[in-house]
Amino acid sequence: MAGAIQVAVVFGWLGMVLAISFLEAPLKFRAPGITTELGVGIGRLVFRVLNLVEAVLALAVLVTSVVPWPPAAWPRLVLAVAAAVILVVQAGVLRRRMDARVLGGRISDGRPRHRLHLGYIALEGAKVIVLLALGVIALGAPATPA
Repeated sequence: MAGAIQVAVVFGWLGMVLAISFLEAPLKFRAPGITTELGVGIGRLVFRVLNLVEAVLALAVLVTSVVPWPPAAWPRLVLAVAAAVILVVQAGVLRRRMDARVLGGRISDGRPRHRLHLGYIALEGAKVIVLLALGVIALGAPATPA
């Protein structure tokens, strides 16, 4: 049962990351009338909520990696921890620093993306790979008795 829950949570989490980070975020700046400041403001709100939801999903993935005892095979546990660590770095370090830059008024049209933003994007890519690998491995895992 925990394995089935983990598969559902992992693929749900993966879908959210793909839809928001790689579809909504870049497209919002192409909408008519969206300024850089408005787009960044929307992004701050969306990613704050996304990261909160991701934290709940990460906790569910970690719990389903160790329940029932004994824990899932080590690759699933390692990938679950990796996804959680990536999220902590993104939300706890990079997003906080990016928010401080925005609140300090350091954004404008025409400027290249800051290295913090590029780091966040790189970690999103890594998280996608980790979640995809975890989901595929969890799909192939033998069912445990309920």
